[in-house]
Amino acid sequence: MSDSKGSLKPPSNLLLLAEGRAFAEAAAGVLARPFLRRAPTGDGHPVLVLPGFLASDGSTVPLRRFLRDRGLLPYGWRQGRNLGPRPGVEERIFDRLQELRQRHGRKVSIVGWSLGGIYARELACRAPDDVRQVITLGSPFAGDPKANRPWRLFEWLSGRQIDGLDPELVERMRRPPPVPSTAIFSRSDGVAAWQSCVESYGRESESIEVVSSHLGLGFNPLVLYLLADRLALPEGRWRPFRRDGMLRYLYDKPLRPRDAPPPGRY
Repeated sequence: MSDSKGSLKPPSNLLLLAEGRAFAEAAAGVLARPFLRRAPTGDGHPVLVLPGFLASDGSTVPLRRFLRDRGLLPYGWRQGRNLGPRPGVEERIFDRLQELRQRHGRKVSIVGWSLGGIYARELACRAPDDVRQVITLGSPFAGDPKANRPWRLFEWLSGRQIDGLDPELVERMRRPPPVPSTAIFSRSDGVAAWQSCVESYGRESESIEVVSSHLGLGFNPLVLYLLADRLALPEGRWRPFRRDGMLRYLYDKPLRPRDAPPPGRY
């Protein structure tokens, strides 16, 4: 939703209340195991999973367990609760990326949920030779940084004023990272405005819509299948998601360039 001046607003109170769906989505993830066993299998490369704002590695345990079952090597960020980019946080994430890169001798894919996706994109910009691909789940990297529900709490906990963010940083966040990238978003997201979670179009970037709450993105079976499909792509042979067979009934058509909101303009 936008106001008369064209600036993007946070999701409505109704959508925020609907975030309680996350419990049902977690249950659906369990019930969908037969379907998810048919998801593509990865090649054993490492995957760094970054939690959302106020969340910890505990929130990504089901997601990481699923990725391990699909033949991947998922890792948490090991920084406790994500309270925003406080001093030292970004350096420690970078060190974690380098640790996994050296341990396995392979590029690392990064999955970032909400604020974790913004970290993921920054890591890809900083170390593109070490990152295989980036996948974001409901990450508000485009548009108005205040087009989300917890922005005031973010300012208080991180000690950063959103209005004082470096304009160059904000603009860089809106551009696709220099590695293949997939932005997974939901129009019924009750925490972040969906338009701010949509990727700009590039040769190796895409946006995929799912029906999900924000808090349920890491449990939703449609999201889990997408993660397996994207992470199973051979290195250097990225392609957009294909809605083949039954998948055409589960996933909406990809956003076309004319449908996606221009970054920073609503």
